[in-house]
Amino acid sequence: MAPTVLHLRSETKPLEHRSALTPTTAAELIKAGYVVNIERSPERIFDDEEFSAVGATLVPGGSWVDAPQDHIIVGLKELEEKEFPLKHVHVQFAHCYKQQGGWDTVLARFPRGGGTLLDLEFLVDDRGRRVAAFGFHAGFAGAALALEVWAWQLNHTEPFPGVSSYPNEDALIADVKTAVQDGAKKAGRLPRVIVIGALGRCGSGAVSALRKAGVPEENILKWDMAETAPGGPFKEIAESDIFVNCIYLTSKLPNFVNLESLQTPDRKLSVVCDVSADTTSPFNPIPIYTVATTFDRPTVPVEGLQSGPPLSVISIDHLPSLLPREASEAFSHDLLPSLLALNDWQNHPVWGRAKTLFDEKVATLPPSALEK
Repeated sequence: MAPTVLHLRSETKPLEHRSALTPTTAAELIKAGYVVNIERSPERIFDDEEFSAVGATLVPGGSWVDAPQDHIIVGLKELEEKEFPLKHVHVQFAHCYKQQGGWDTVLARFPRGGGTLLDLEFLVDDRGRRVAAFGFHAGFAGAALALEVWAWQLNHTEPFPGVSSYPNEDALIADVKTAVQDGAKKAGRLPRVIVIGALGRCGSGAVSALRKAGVPEENILKWDMAETAPGGPFKEIAESDIFVNCIYLTSKLPNFVNLESLQTPDRKLSVVCDVSADTTSPFNPIPIYTVATTFDRPTVPVEGLQSGPPLSVISIDHLPSLLPREASEAFSHDLLPSLLALNDWQNHPVWGRAKTLFDEKVATLPPSALEK
């Protein structure tokens, strides 16, 4: 039997430096008998030569489109917005299962070409727990950026400038500590931060960043399902300087915050980091913004507030790319046991559940989407 070929595509999302495969996991796959093709990439945090050194084959960027149909295409973020049908099995985050804007156009490309989407966001074990996630580093990066924006807004009137990836966590924390000290000098105090979803991977990452940046424990409100059970909006959000939303959204919840709840004269809130970044989802419990932000434009202002400080929202949907090497290593390590089963993915429980979910979502597509 011919070996299974995995084809790692080069990411096309701007400023995306992470990778679903790393040289470490590629080496393990090759050792297990897989052929691993790696598209050359100028953006990936790992140099091309790091992959070739472990026995992977380097191929041109974008060559996945013409790869044989039985090759499995591995990626991270969503594909470019094109219309041609997709014929391969794709392993990636597609952001089209929660009725996000344009979800039907994205999803329909797979059945139109006879392809299959095995969405990384929905790979779960027998207990329903995700087998791999970027949550910790998403929360860590989101809280770090939120602290920087809080300090920036105290000392500047212009929008927070663009940011770029850091080589490691220590470099990021050093910058955040400096910013927090500058902000504290201006405010006369350290910020109070509320983290919702604090018990999950994402929330634990946010709390870790806050602690490492020097925010005292008594200034960190750690909320989870018990605290949000009564239903919002919650006045504690407006009373905090920073709100970091780290929940995993699956259904409609009462809003955590809305414009009405922010129209209070004693509002302190000046930064919201929506790490979940379900910006266009009808379930979004933070309906105070409608624009996804990016690393080159990290914030969007909240309009319509009558009093209080300016309020900015961070809604970057690939925050872990702020720490791409560490985030990629952790994610790919956790994903490796499932990757090693791709040679018989149809009969593997994790991939089988992903295929069942794909079929269910395809069944909800409007007929017009499948006719394009």
